[in-house]
Amino acid sequence: MLGAALLTYPCRMLAQHGGGGGHIGGSAAGGGGLSGGNRATGIETKDDLKDFHEIMAVQASSEQKIAYAAMLKSTAGASAELKAFIEQIGKENNAQGVASHDKTLEDAVETARTLNKKFLEGFSEAQKSGLKEITKRLTKVDSELAQQAKVVDQGVETNAAAAQVANSSQSLDRALTSFQRAQVDLGDEMSIENPNNQDVAYNLPAVRASIQFANQPMVITTSGVVSKGVAEGGQNTFAVELTTDVSDLQLTIADVLRAQLDKADRCGERIAIQTAALTPQAPASRVEVQLHFERWACFGRDTMNEMVEGNGTIEVKVTPTVAEDDTLRLVAQIARIDAEGLVGELLRSGSLGEVVRDKVAESILFVLRHGGDFKAALPAGARSYATLHRAQFQDTGSGKLLVVVDGEIRVSDDKVAALTTELKERSSLDQSVRPELTSR
Repeated sequence: MLGAALLTYPCRMLAQHGGGGGHIGGSAAGGGGLSGGNRATGIETKDDLKDFHEIMAVQASSEQKIAYAAMLKSTAGASAELKAFIEQIGKENNAQGVASHDKTLEDAVETARTLNKKFLEGFSEAQKSGLKEITKRLTKVDSELAQQAKVVDQGVETNAAAAQVANSSQSLDRALTSFQRAQVDLGDEMSIENPNNQDVAYNLPAVRASIQFANQPMVITTSGVVSKGVAEGGQNTFAVELTTDVSDLQLTIADVLRAQLDKADRCGERIAIQTAALTPQAPASRVEVQLHFERWACFGRDTMNEMVEGNGTIEVKVTPTVAEDDTLRLVAQIARIDAEGLVGELLRSGSLGEVVRDKVAESILFVLRHGGDFKAALPAGARSYATLHRAQFQDTGSGKLLVVVDGEIRVSDDKVAALTTELKERSSLDQSVRPELTSR
């Protein structure tokens, strides 16, 4: 690129050189113009190279090019799901098919928006500054995409007329097209070749797990992208990113904790969970629990006295980590306690706070391990070569909680062809459904 810049401005560079002595070309070559009388040649040369330096500052790294390919592939997948959804609307008496495809479409759009957001968050300071306008545009169309997807989803949930759902689907299609166009323009700004025609990223079909925990049924959906990375030393690296939607746990977290913590001993402790809310706070999440606590004492067979009574609020911060054995773990910490008297003491330093903290962590970890199985979403041939690197909670922007897991697949040259073939086949599969898992 530096060579191209020098070839683009040869005359001006010569003019800068000649400006010092004023003799290059003499009067026969237009000496008056080259003598520097009206041209500050040194400053102009810097201006000529200014665009070149700005382009270099925002150019994508090799890792960003891989992430960009995965992002475009995910958006293309959402577009394909939208087309399939519109086809279902056109069929008569097909409410069940429309509802099923609506969930698949919702997952595809959320995955595309999540990868887009993560890509923008990975910008360097120079890229944030140099790509400010296109980033602002992309953020705006992303917001419009989320709004239109919500309208479609609400239409399906309320059994709106097919014509109304079809109209909102067309609006979603326009929003998704604008979203794709903005992503392509961003790639142009970052000097990334459009990889749509290259098999550098593979969408993994969504895997749904129906689980039963604390008497609460939940559907946990995991989708992902595998991106081809570098190949060196006889080893080939594929980046893996899996996104698990645990919004069903958000809806049922209060009932889940009630089933595990509520108690009403005649002579002893009585605990009643009043409210509970699970919200993302990337890279962690927080669970706020409001409870009522009583302690009763019995004297003889018929005499009971209430010794302690009060309300309290406890907030638990939960952060996902990856252990050395490649399993998902959670670190749970008590972040805030709002309670007075003995109830406050029990929450801060007694067993009550520890019990609430541990049950919160156990509930979330069970759902993640049984519902969002990392390796179950991968092709069978890739599972033994896959490793986890990082896990974090993420917000979609609408309050829905996602768990994003990053990892990699490393295979030797003699196995890369088989893996690529399997990824292509898996990428073209329809959504698969895992059998229901029930907690013991």
